[in-house]
Amino acid sequence: MFLKNKFNNRKIKIILISVIAVTISLTVAVFIGYRYISKNPEKAIPLVLDGSSISIEKIHQTSTKNGVVEWSLDANSASYNEDKKEAVFEGLSVVFFTKENLKIHLTADKGILKTESSNIEIRGNITVKNEDYVLKTGKINYDNEKRIIFSMVPVEISGKSLNLVAGSMTIDLNTNKAELSGKVEGIIGDDISL
Repeated sequence: MFLKNKFNNRKIKIILISVIAVTISLTVAVFIGYRYISKNPEKAIPLVLDGSSISIEKIHQTSTKNGVVEWSLDANSASYNEDKKEAVFEGLSVVFFTKENLKIHLTADKGILKTESSNIEIRGNITVKNEDYVLKTGKINYDNEKRIIFSMVPVEISGKSLNLVAGSMTIDLNTNKAELSGKVEGIIGDDISL
């Protein structure tokens, strides 16, 4: 019995780390992909002057590598503010395509990329889901220097065999470790599989 519980705990830990790390890491990749344009907005729109802002409505961007679609981003609007050194995406929707041909969907009210630090903040009605799990929270941050993803507001992870709520979450991309903390509660079913 002890070995079965130890094995189930290990499986749960692997599933949680995998789901959270993959979905949020892919989100970070999308915003980092815009870093080049944000750091060099004059290459995207040559008429931008120092200290000015640009804004574009109805954004659609697809990233392909070697003919394979990696992700697709849609936003109601995107703007860049030279004074604040930030790019802001409103009404954000991103679909990530995994190597296993699965789709991961992320939606949020707003995404902000700080172009000097490459730090990212995603906020407002964040939902990250694949065919098995859904992660919901109000705010996620990415610290580029430390390579950590964190949410200091409640996080909910749910699926067919899993329902967890935590006060906060941290994912260290250097070690691939995830930590849920602050009154973690949940229900985990027996039929979780890898």
